[in-house]
Amino acid sequence: MSANKDSLLTRMIDRVFPRMPDFYSLLNEQCDLAVEAMEVFVQFMENGDKALARQVRALEKRGDELKARNTDILSKSFSTPMDREDIYRAIATIDHIVNYAKTTTREIEVLKVEPDKYMLELATLLKEGAYALQRGYQKLSTNPNQADEDAQAARKAERSSEKVYRRALGELFREESYISMLSNQDTDTKVTAINLVIDIFKHREVYRHLSNASDRLARAGEVLHDIVVKIS
Repeated sequence: MSANKDSLLTRMIDRVFPRMPDFYSLLNEQCDLAVEAMEVFVQFMENGDKALARQVRALEKRGDELKARNTDILSKSFSTPMDREDIYRAIATIDHIVNYAKTTTREIEVLKVEPDKYMLELATLLKEGAYALQRGYQKLSTNPNQADEDAQAARKAERSSEKVYRRALGELFREESYISMLSNQDTDTKVTAINLVIDIFKHREVYRHLSNASDRLARAGEVLHDIVVKIS
């Protein structure tokens, strides 16, 4: 009888004060998926395999499902282990990184551009940033003070990305290389020149998209930093 009373009391308490969801685990799950997506994204940039691009998009769809689930849990939760708005921002910013990986693969396919060394370098930095976020969020529940170094690592990856982006643009718009190329053409120079200009802007568009992805990475790092400051 006593056990039944305890069980009834427990159920009543749970109804009045629902158990708090494990938001640390939910965010870790999102980070794990982001890392998985970035690993496949880097592989795609290494060889341009369309099957890998489809895999990135499938992972992005899973990411959307995770975001929707976590947002729903958040909206229904009675209490949270940290600021409710910060949890939402964490959910959204982690998801944004995966979204940009998907849209970059789309751009590459639509523009019919082959991934190059700069795209690979930028994707690799995004992967490093995703790993940093994963490490940081894993530490939040037990060692939040140490998580800030990972937040800084994610932001550092963004700064490194901007340097790569500028190098890529510098080489892309180096006119002397195109002039030399055109002077050695035996075919119609006008047609070749037009194709070169179009190709330049196609590559620039993909570089810009990857640069924007790194901005989202930095934002995710800032959210992690804000959480660390508040709960430490």
